[in-house]
Amino acid sequence: MTRAVIVDAVRTASGRGKPGGALAEIHPAALLAQTLQQLISRSDLDPELVEDVLAGCVVQVGDQALNIARTAALAAGLPEDVAGTTIDRQCGSSQQATHFAAQGVISGTYDIVIACGVESMSRVPMGTNVQVGAPFAPLSERYPEGMPHQGIGAELMAARWGLDRAALDAFASQSHRRASEALASGMFTTEIVPVALPDGREHWIDETVRTGTTVEKLAGLRSAFREDAFSARFPEIEWMITAGNSSPLTDGASAVLIMSEDRASKLGLTPRAAVHTMTVTGSDPTVMLSGVIPATRRALTRSGLDIDDIDTFEVNEAFASVPLAWAKEFDVHLDKVNPRGGALALGHPLGSSGTRLLTTMLTHLEASGGRFGLQTMCEGGGMANATIIERI
Repeated sequence: MTRAVIVDAVRTASGRGKPGGALAEIHPAALLAQTLQQLISRSDLDPELVEDVLAGCVVQVGDQALNIARTAALAAGLPEDVAGTTIDRQCGSSQQATHFAAQGVISGTYDIVIACGVESMSRVPMGTNVQVGAPFAPLSERYPEGMPHQGIGAELMAARWGLDRAALDAFASQSHRRASEALASGMFTTEIVPVALPDGREHWIDETVRTGTTVEKLAGLRSAFREDAFSARFPEIEWMITAGNSSPLTDGASAVLIMSEDRASKLGLTPRAAVHTMTVTGSDPTVMLSGVIPATRRALTRSGLDIDDIDTFEVNEAFASVPLAWAKEFDVHLDKVNPRGGALALGHPLGSSGTRLLTTMLTHLEASGGRFGLQTMCEGGGMANATIIERI
């Protein structure tokens, strides 16, 4: 069977996803275009050989409307016959783009394809695409009590997996500490590509990492999602989710070059990893964030691997309760989970996060000498993707 291999993976440094953030003045299509250009340049690849650009993007309105994958590909200078399409699987959009890209290679549909993602939460705020209309109206009969938002899901994860506030804040502090250490030691140097800013500077450093974060400081923050209506509906909630143990609004882009192993060999390119296993699953949409657990189980079953065979894990830190519940379920030591920090520190630019996690996981596998890495991502509406890669 044709094997889909990852030749390269890159990401931008994070920018705060609000006015004044480092990347706020850059159009998201231009941000992704710069990322695509550098991905192709690093492999000295002829752009004519790229067949498709599959981009994750969640809030597809305003600057991010009308198929940003195609806009970014053209803005990057790719030939006009290189196609592009934009994918919305909520937070897992670019992870799903990776799956579609690898599946296309395995099936013989593609020889060379780019999976990528972008989100400018400063220019296109989360929720902008639902300011008009009622997208969940048809679900009122099946879910008469309504669809809670992700903050409530994070609270339910904490309550149902027996996590306390101290554990949530300790994990958040650890994420910032790990990311700070990775930045200081240059661990991100090979994965971050510079972004040219309008004022002539370049953006290289993750802006969302707070070096001085401590458990004591986090303990002083108030609940971010407390609502009386949900207290009555979910009496088990203790209101422990704060801005400090939730991922920040973030701008960013990331991209992965995927091709058949045979084509890589013919081009003289050395693959960095192979896409080993891909899964997706739905889960309870009222809890919403627990899908990472069945998605991981399904990936392990399909791969024939045991949890102990995996050398490193990237479990998206949308909220601290998600990776903590996941680790408790699988009895995985936290040393192996998000070892360079996660979204609590590095940010969660929605449509870009899937390929960002993949990029960081791959560079860590190479640095540590590990063989297998597994990433999983909770997604709006109650879904999750899981991907296993094998370092070559």
